[in-house]
Amino acid sequence: MSNEELNLASLSVDILSEEQAKSELARLAEALLYHDARYHGDDTPEISDGEYDQLKRRNLAIEQRFPDLARADSPSRRVGFAALDKFEKINHSIPMLSLGNAFTDEDVTDFWDRVCKFLKLDKAPELTAEPKIDGLSLSLRYERGKLVSAGTRGDGVTGENVTLNAKTIADVPSVLMGDDIPDIVEIRGEVYMTKQSFADLNERMEREGKPLYVNPRNTAAGSLRQLDSGITAQRPLKFFAYAWGEMSEMPSDTQMGMVQQMEAWGFVTNPLMNVFDTPESLLEHYHDIEEGRSALPYDIDGVVYKVNDLALQTRLSFRANNPRWAIAHKFPAEKAWTILKDIEIQVGRTGALTPVARLEPITVGGVVVTNATLHNEDYIRGIGNDGKPLREGRDLRVGDTVMIQRAGDVIPQILDVDLQKRAADSAEYIFPTICPACGSKAVREENASSGKVDSIRRCTGGLICPAQAVEQLKHFVGRNAFDIDGLGDKQVDAFYRDGMIMNPADIFTLRERDTRSLKRLKDREGWGSTSAEKLFDAIDARRDIQFYRFIFGLGIRHVGEQTAKDLAKTYGGIDAFSAAMKALVGGDEATMSDLLAIDGIGSTVANGLKAFFSESRNVSVYEALLEQVKPIPTEQADSSSSVSGKTVVFTGSLERMTRDEAKAMAERFGAKVSGSVSAKTDIVVAGPGAGSKLKKAEELGVETMDEDAWLALVGQV
Repeated sequence: MSNEELNLASLSVDILSEEQAKSELARLAEALLYHDARYHGDDTPEISDGEYDQLKRRNLAIEQRFPDLARADSPSRRVGFAALDKFEKINHSIPMLSLGNAFTDEDVTDFWDRVCKFLKLDKAPELTAEPKIDGLSLSLRYERGKLVSAGTRGDGVTGENVTLNAKTIADVPSVLMGDDIPDIVEIRGEVYMTKQSFADLNERMEREGKPLYVNPRNTAAGSLRQLDSGITAQRPLKFFAYAWGEMSEMPSDTQMGMVQQMEAWGFVTNPLMNVFDTPESLLEHYHDIEEGRSALPYDIDGVVYKVNDLALQTRLSFRANNPRWAIAHKFPAEKAWTILKDIEIQVGRTGALTPVARLEPITVGGVVVTNATLHNEDYIRGIGNDGKPLREGRDLRVGDTVMIQRAGDVIPQILDVDLQKRAADSAEYIFPTICPACGSKAVREENASSGKVDSIRRCTGGLICPAQAVEQLKHFVGRNAFDIDGLGDKQVDAFYRDGMIMNPADIFTLRERDTRSLKRLKDREGWGSTSAEKLFDAIDARRDIQFYRFIFGLGIRHVGEQTAKDLAKTYGGIDAFSAAMKALVGGDEATMSDLLAIDGIGSTVANGLKAFFSESRNVSVYEALLEQVKPIPTEQADSSSSVSGKTVVFTGSLERMTRDEAKAMAERFGAKVSGSVSAKTDIVVAGPGAGSKLKKAEELGVETMDEDAWLALVGQV
């Protein structure tokens, strides 16, 4: 995450501007997709469950405040992750959905109240409570009592077929016990590894001189996904059953009764599961489990509550990608105290000076923490973005004993400081006013219209600042910009340090210059003929680049990926864009007005564009870059179509196209796609399962139609 993104991520949702919210939603969508891949796809998560939950909560909070900005690829619409290609796929007859989360006791009582209100009950229904196992979800299908298949959750609809591996787990019966077993039984639960088994496995790995495993959850998931079931059989995996999918007959009418039936069929169920009829008793059980969490032989990250009566579950049904009748009460993020050893300043691509805390290493939630973000100089002084005191106004100083928490970002945060342990001779930290990378002045800019001083101090050195230049290059080659394979952070650092690449245009002359160099790339340490040639080919493959990627890659301040798409869509091609930017710098009022008329672009973005193209060094790089690359014009929307200029909302399940295809089609015909229904909505396209959005559209008198009618309207029948 860049320094600018870290600073934006630290802002309260309540004070985000629409442009900032749009950038945050783009960052969160990318970050959560990345972490979903690490967690569900690779079994190598880089952040804790608490951190992941904080990211999802922030995404949801922004969507609730700015419903029209909800993205088609929003994490709130996604379940799990796509099945891995190395396994055969298995389709779940009934989707395996995720649960909504509660983080406080108040969230739980709110959930209970929502259930009662939805069902219009005078008396609260019973709820079951059971520990939330930190493992890998698995669905087992039995036909006539015999195990026929086993699949991971995957994306909730399609998972990996791990039948042979599942059969090696002692807790998974190959044949169900008892009489009168339904013809079809799908049992769902969690594959896990006990803490002791994990410790024993790591001891063995250490004796054999092999790398150690990170944690029980990852190890269990990786073990179940072995292509060789013989390896899985050697791992001490266990399985708790707690749910079901397709059932040809229901042997019980309650959640608890179903779990008891699973036990009778030969499954292991959690002995801590119980039934409660008041919120107070439910929460007491939660806190008892939380207090005894460390003594349990397996890892848990919360407690799951479910409405016990299955008839009431059916009435409550589902909302988006999770049921209304269940919720996961997660444990709070773990905290710890350690020593603030130093404060270092990092310089980002837009010149932002970001302070980073160097900590005495401390283990928090199974991860060794050595760094923490300090956001900006006000944060160090004990002042929040709203100008109000943080930590009751307590500042942070080198040598302090500080409380840290891993939640929300990959880099942990400092929550508090113990003044009683502060040394008598400790000195207040003085934030630098000179850039540590180039010696230029570092200033806090003032917003001309509001008079508010920016919380971020920035280097004024521009491209003469090596730190900004390097970060700009890393942004340029990044995944959402030019996405040049083989040119990562380490390579950019090395190439810049050695004078091989000083600006983006230099990247595309690297092959030519390399042929004339006395020291060829293939002769450098860590390189060879093949790897050098692959890099040159990867660079050449990006000479034709999507127009919005070109704009985003420039690294213009305040121009995020979505804004770059908006600009590309408006101007269509590089010639029109270049002419507009030249006119903007020249003070042409019509150009400024046209720019401000673009939906989602305000004065902040417009001034950022003007500032970038007013700098001669930026223009020189821009022109040199255009000699090397060819931005591909953006396909323009059909302004003559019947839906041009209209706002469209898609809801329910689309049967003839994916949601992304539907959005792309609407935009191609000049429509704007929104994630929520409002008085500004023109058309709601409702598929099967459409719920609250369709109801709201009918209440507002918004035109509604099915998928076939939509396709006919845009002439795609």
